[in-house]
Amino acid sequence: MTLRIQKTFIATVAAAAIAITGIGAAPARAGEDEVGAALAALLGLAIVGAVIKEKRDDRKARQQVHVPQPHVQPGPPPRHVTRHPRHVEPRPLPRRVNRKLLPQRCLFNLPNDNGRYIQVFGQRCLNRHYSHVGQLPQHCGRRVWTSRGAGFGYGARCLNKQGYQLARR
Repeated sequence: MTLRIQKTFIATVAAAAIAITGIGAAPARAGEDEVGAALAALLGLAIVGAVIKEKRDDRKARQQVHVPQPHVQPGPPPRHVTRHPRHVEPRPLPRRVNRKLLPQRCLFNLPNDNGRYIQVFGQRCLNRHYSHVGQLPQHCGRRVWTSRGAGFGYGARCLNKQGYQLARR
């Protein structure tokens, strides 16, 4: 970059010197002060022109530089990152623990034939909100009757005896 500035400055000075020699060969009609002022003005214009040209060259050079950016796929922020200064979200549980936690929204209290209520996890709700339905013990499954007809569910007591717990979220 400094080499380019030096070349431009030298070219400007050489052009001014050639212009001055051409003026010196012509007969002088004006006073010495007017010739010196005209030469100073020409030299000033040449320097300003060289600076403007250099700025334009720098701008073009900056526009042509391409810096490759790393490819980052946008996605949701991690859950353990705080979103509000006073609110901290808990970290998700490990998968080995998380698969033993059943969603609270799937727990239903259904009346049985004796007039008492039994707690059952609904099959359709578990299919939607619990990803390990296929690993639930089949002997805990039972046919239940709801206001919308017959359905299938898992007994809450039986699942609790097998180590499953209710997620308190």
